[in-house]
Amino acid sequence: MKSSLTTGLALAATLAAGTAFAQTQGVAANQITLGTIQDLSGPLAAYGKQTRNGLQMYFEELNARGGIHGRQVRLIVEDSAYDPRKALLAAQKLVNSDRIFAMVGHIGTAQNMAAMPIQFERNVPNFFPVTAAREMYMPPTPLKLAFAASYFDQVRTTLPDIIKEKNAKRVCVVYQDDEFGLEVMRGGETALGTVNQTYVERTTYKRGATEFSSQVARMKAANCDLVLMGTIIRETVGVLAEARKVGLDATFVGTSAAYTHLIPALGGPVANGFYAMMTTAHPYPDDPSQEIRDWATRYKAKFGEDPTVFSAYGWQIGDAFFQSANKAGQALTVESFLRAVETNPPAQTPFETRPCNITAQNRLCNNDARLSQVQNGRWVVTRSWLAGAAPTN
Repeated sequence: MKSSLTTGLALAATLAAGTAFAQTQGVAANQITLGTIQDLSGPLAAYGKQTRNGLQMYFEELNARGGIHGRQVRLIVEDSAYDPRKALLAAQKLVNSDRIFAMVGHIGTAQNMAAMPIQFERNVPNFFPVTAAREMYMPPTPLKLAFAASYFDQVRTTLPDIIKEKNAKRVCVVYQDDEFGLEVMRGGETALGTVNQTYVERTTYKRGATEFSSQVARMKAANCDLVLMGTIIRETVGVLAEARKVGLDATFVGTSAAYTHLIPALGGPVANGFYAMMTTAHPYPDDPSQEIRDWATRYKAKFGEDPTVFSAYGWQIGDAFFQSANKAGQALTVESFLRAVETNPPAQTPFETRPCNITAQNRLCNNDARLSQVQNGRWVVTRSWLAGAAPTN
């Protein structure tokens, strides 16, 4: 009698678990399906491929250790080519055809903006997108989960100290004419207000531009002594090279969007002295941390190249997903996953980052940033964490 009762209870539990799997998109008895949209063929392909590599490496190593409560993680990668229209189509495929549980590490501001409505209609979380736009956590809704200090607040909190340190009196801004660039420009506008200044020149460029002579000429004519840059990779190098060519002697400051090894690699000497706000530090193979050096060695063995900060982002995002899904327990649902994130936020290791604190009212992990400068072709942290920057909307 006892054996029959035990068998019946076990069968009931199995049926209940099966029902839960059937009701939770992307969760099966032996698999969790995730999606990510990266730029693999457009202007940010270097970032997208590195983020993808970090994600894939993390989940492959996780699966080799047994996965999450016995489930293997399947990561489906789509290419947006940094085009919001392609990101929307990719999101439709991942959400409706592949039936992913969550979108992880999707790169690009406009791309995320295009994809999120598709996801949210099907209760698919947007987990730690690789963009620092405020729209990734504002307005706060349950399915928004962000990890990076916003471009707006990076600039708002860091720029006033740089202006004072450099005794800058004529601040200019050059920025990409889209949601990303506007966030940088507006953050600088707010920062300047705290030191009783305004921009003496504003100039923009279209996404994908390769020629910046007119923008730099305007800033030189305005006698800019500090230039805030809402630029990414080649635009940063292009502006710096043109400034050197025409003799614009100013302090150049970018955001985490321009914090990449590619700036000194492509810019060479013209990149020296360039500042960028950042969170996670570039993982050089000779990093003081043995754990990061070991990770970098494994990464290079797998992909044939040294990791970058975007590789680290991918790894961090994968690890943060694992921690939360693992804490959610065997009966993984969107609700149990979100509850785990909020009640026991993931620790972002092994890379030096700030504590994560996501709540029902605050969907941003943390909003602290620091400053690095290119010195002799290498990024060097020049200012430690500026803490206590409350997220703004």
